[in-house]
Amino acid sequence: MGNDSADKPLLEGSFSGRPDFQQLIRDAIATAAREGWREMVWFDLNYEDWPLGERSVEADLQAWSATGRKLTIVAKRFDGLIAKHHRFVDWRKQWSHIIEARAVTSASDEEFPSLILAPTWAMHRLQPALCKGVAGYEAKRRVDLRELSNEWLALSAPSFPSTTLGL
Repeated sequence: MGNDSADKPLLEGSFSGRPDFQQLIRDAIATAAREGWREMVWFDLNYEDWPLGERSVEADLQAWSATGRKLTIVAKRFDGLIAKHHRFVDWRKQWSHIIEARAVTSASDEEFPSLILAPTWAMHRLQPALCKGVAGYEAKRRVDLRELSNEWLALSAPSFPSTTLGL
């Protein structure tokens, strides 16, 4: 896979600071590729802090994107992702059939969640400005975050088209 920490287990416990948060994102995507996670759900205000433009992350996403996979990404706005993460935007065009992008534009910045939800692991950035949060494999965390994500998904609408058609 694309990064050196691909064989380490994912964090269980708290994290703090942008470098730790970004490494956790890298590790989660590498683990998704290695373990063949069927689905991931991502929430973030705008994904500006996520390392989605890095070659190693793109390589791990490419390795992950196989038949039967699904990625749901939800944001308040996608402008930061589009401006900062060209590799991800290009990768998304190729794999648009497995990626559902949605937005909840009515939410306040402060209440919008930042999380990754996967079949066996979850990460929740509780204080996005400080990049502080918790992650782990425990079922209760995943159930709670699934309920939270379902509430937000009910408020969301399709967004961030993979292509733009002009007339």
